[in-house]
Amino acid sequence: MSYFEKIQKTTLKEEPIIMAIETSCDETAVAIVKNGREILADEIISSATEHAKFGGVVPEIASRTHTTAILTATENALKSAKLTLDDIDAFAVTEGAGLLGALLVGVSFAKSLAFSLDKPLVPVSHIKGHISAAYLADKSLEPPFITILASGGHTAIVAVEDYYNINVLGSTIDDAVGEAFDKVARVLGLSYPGGPNVEKLAKDGQNVISLPKMLKNYDGGEYDFSYSGLKTAVINYVHTQESKGLEVKKEDVAASFQHSAIDVLIEKAIKAAEQFNYKTIAISGGVGANGYLREALKKAAESKGFKLILPEKRYCTDNAAMIGAEGYLQYKKRNFADLTLNAKAVVPLK
Repeated sequence: MSYFEKIQKTTLKEEPIIMAIETSCDETAVAIVKNGREILADEIISSATEHAKFGGVVPEIASRTHTTAILTATENALKSAKLTLDDIDAFAVTEGAGLLGALLVGVSFAKSLAFSLDKPLVPVSHIKGHISAAYLADKSLEPPFITILASGGHTAIVAVEDYYNINVLGSTIDDAVGEAFDKVARVLGLSYPGGPNVEKLAKDGQNVISLPKMLKNYDGGEYDFSYSGLKTAVINYVHTQESKGLEVKKEDVAASFQHSAIDVLIEKAIKAAEQFNYKTIAISGGVGANGYLREALKKAAESKGFKLILPEKRYCTDNAAMIGAEGYLQYKKRNFADLTLNAKAVVPLK
């Protein structure tokens, strides 16, 4: 009997203990999650300091670091949870989206564990993992709810209709918001990672620079975004000031950009919740760790009477616990993979 034939006969546990593996970018993350909501262990080994030397993530360095760190992260997770591999009911792994070489490390490692122990292998979308981080923040949370998906690769307003179906109401037509933060950081001479450094600088600045509104005269969806023009406007402003020999108040540039980039996210999330009569709004993705976004959305949600789900900042950025939360849902659906599972650099939002 083949491995896949064996796991197809698996009796599902009511409260499964799932080991989740996430290696989509520069964090080697392993978590152990019970019942999709309770984090028993959460380990992250980051190579961000290495990438900072080059001003951004270097795929080859990320992949090499994963190969040396993944066993340590796994051992640390088991030790923290006071469990052994025999206690694990399934192995969930990010299959995409992300850096292909980095993803392959996690997928290959998860496949070897699942095969050697005859346990289910559960493929997980990194994007849906971000959305499922909300279940870790509020263990009683049930769909439907609106989530702001905001990261370096994606920007969207998503209606989470139930545990398995999402409706992407609108998304970016060019740059993602996190990508725009990184590009603005570079023009301001800030180091990698750009987003947190722009936020830090913005705290000392004021929203006094006029920047363009996004999607002027755009005839597409009302929940779509565009960050290319905003990014270009910031770059042009800085270069124009410098060419005229005028002072560039970087903190004001950062604050003005941050307001323009984030206010529209809040505006459209509130609009979607009102239009679809959803009572809850959540944040997902790395930009969800931005302090201004969290505070401004909190005020807006409270003023409109919406419940707000804010995952800890650690669970907004890349982590394995969110993969465990989504992995639990896929486990319950018996979405098991065979040993031909491969990494995918791109996966659809849905």
